[in-house]
Amino acid sequence: MKITIPNNWFHQFLFILCIAVPYLDIFELTISVWSLAFVLTIQKRYSISLFKLVIPYALILLIATVVSFNFDYQKYLIIRDITYLCKPMIGFFLGYQLCGRNFQNAFRLIVKTGVFIAICHFITLFSAVLIYRAATVAEIRYISGYFSDYEVYTFIILLFHKQFQLDYSKKTLRIFTLIVGFSAFMYLARTNFIQFVILFLAVKGYLVINKKSLTIIASIVITSVVGYFIIVSTNPRRNAEGLEGFLYKIKVAPMEPFKTKINREDYKDFNDNYRSYENIMTIRQVTNDGLTPTIFGKGIGSQIDLKQEVWLGDMNLRFISILHNGFMIVFLKSGLLGIFIYLFTMIFFFRKMKTNKPIVSNINLLFIGTGVFLLVSNWVFLGFYNLTETKSILIGFLIAYREKINNQ
Repeated sequence: MKITIPNNWFHQFLFILCIAVPYLDIFELTISVWSLAFVLTIQKRYSISLFKLVIPYALILLIATVVSFNFDYQKYLIIRDITYLCKPMIGFFLGYQLCGRNFQNAFRLIVKTGVFIAICHFITLFSAVLIYRAATVAEIRYISGYFSDYEVYTFIILLFHKQFQLDYSKKTLRIFTLIVGFSAFMYLARTNFIQFVILFLAVKGYLVINKKSLTIIASIVITSVVGYFIIVSTNPRRNAEGLEGFLYKIKVAPMEPFKTKINREDYKDFNDNYRSYENIMTIRQVTNDGLTPTIFGKGIGSQIDLKQEVWLGDMNLRFISILHNGFMIVFLKSGLLGIFIYLFTMIFFFRKMKTNKPIVSNINLLFIGTGVFLLVSNWVFLGFYNLTETKSILIGFLIAYREKINNQ
């Protein structure tokens, strides 16, 4: 078999590297690699469409920066927040730039990267079970990863390969779809399951409101409600292993981010509803400081006092500046004004690019699904602000691809 090296191998490598590095969960490494790749691929011209997405994120950072002048925060926290709030913008620009250098093989590169990430996930899964002797769902996820938005996008693109004009053989498509689909499933992430359903419905056209789509969505909602009550009726145990443990997570999921009262002395209540506890403490501490912080936030470098030490990631923390809720972190840093601006970043995805080209129409549909999913993702997983997310690069990549195809 003859092995050929593509002329743009370096930029293909950069794309794969930038998508893969966040999975290592080392933020300093991610931001360093992304920044270097951004500098190496910077270009002279960018589209208005890209700036429409980026500017709201820049305004949130600007508000948070100006507000911080009124406080005396630690320099380390200020610098970390700046890089953290810049991450989505760097991702959008980076994806946009890399598409220009990988345009001819754009969707093949997306799929190739997804397959690579999936294979790496399988390796960590086997390591978790065989080497580290992980026996529960929680232990396996702790070692092999909690979620993978990128693999779900890749799985959707493979399922709808005709719409995205992938010309793989049937055998190759089956193999890639199986690898990526099974890997995405094995994260056992509730948010990823929701993401898959939303994106699937979007590309099928069912999120464009009409009689048929309303019927289908209503059927899914009814089925989900019935399924949920069946799970509740089985009363899965809190500390159970395997499937039962996963069902317990589904059981508590609807209330986990929305509870308004939590007993800190009750470990079960506190642990099962920790995301809500973060939200409660954020709203309480920001609003208690007066009207100005409520409107404009407390700036970069600000933190929330959890009132007790909590095991987060790999350390015990009482004061945190990075939350689980995207809306809450924007509220903490830039207040209600920031939240108002933040909502515009989601409206962007519902604006269709006018076209007579099928692949552009399908990217439009994928973007609609992304907009809907962001409402869920921001509430429990920070949306584009998540430290390990990679979909900002993919979105920037698809924005560029959609424009280039439409302008041909």
